[in-house]
Amino acid sequence: MAQERAHVTVLFQEVIAYLAPRASGHYIDATLGAGGHAAGILEASAPTGRLLGLDADPAALAIAGANLAAFGDRATLVHSNFERLGEVAAANDFIPADGIVFDLGLSSMQLADAARGFSFQSDGALNMRFNPDDPTTAADLVNSLDEEELADVIYEYGEEHASRPIARAIVRARPIRTASQLARVIESAVGRHGKIHPATRTFQALRIEVNREIEVLQKVLPQISEILGPHGKVAIISFHSLEDRLVKNWFRASESLSVLTKHPVRPTHDETVLNPRSRSAKLRVAEKVA
Repeated sequence: MAQERAHVTVLFQEVIAYLAPRASGHYIDATLGAGGHAAGILEASAPTGRLLGLDADPAALAIAGANLAAFGDRATLVHSNFERLGEVAAANDFIPADGIVFDLGLSSMQLADAARGFSFQSDGALNMRFNPDDPTTAADLVNSLDEEELADVIYEYGEEHASRPIARAIVRARPIRTASQLARVIESAVGRHGKIHPATRTFQALRIEVNREIEVLQKVLPQISEILGPHGKVAIISFHSLEDRLVKNWFRASESLSVLTKHPVRPTHDETVLNPRSRSAKLRVAEKVA
């Protein structure tokens, strides 16, 4: 590969095994990242399988482009949020598709980029946007929402039971400009107990709200059945209970999909040791009914 991948591909073997890519197949990676799943699909579908990769983050797209360069025109990469998946797939002749993969949430390389403000250990600006062209940053939310609105976001998307004292402390400390400043405000409000930093859930909630992650997932789920061909498969990796619940319920309710994973597939112990971020990952897979 042209560049080292800062992002470790989660549940890689499991995704490839379920999708079972074949030569001449058409596959979509809706959350391209550094291109880990995409590379596996292209390798398994050699010599003629094609892949369409989408990512809202232009920095990730550039890294993936370098990592997938060896596959030439078998890989088509598009800068787009996957809420437009059906439109992008149609425009690039990827309907019907034989398989689609989603690896939801934040990548390790995004978290490691201090300038993006995703990490509470960062002195970077409180940004948190996947797509730098999107209008709203985490700083906008932190400094403009009223206390009740802020508490609701933290509770709903972070499942943070201390959302109200945290929101109160944030409002009192305004203006807040950097990730590390916000983390200190949260820690001063609720203290520190155990190994998990007290700002973890609040940062997650703000990131989800900034990038409309739940809304976008709700928009793309109905598109999947229209994109997949007969016996085409969709594999979705989630890291948050709200996302996993949406996927599980949609799979079960769909008349055009057959669920292949009765229970979510979890990473092995060895994978969680190698990549601690994978601990909360859940993979669900369904197949388009012929």
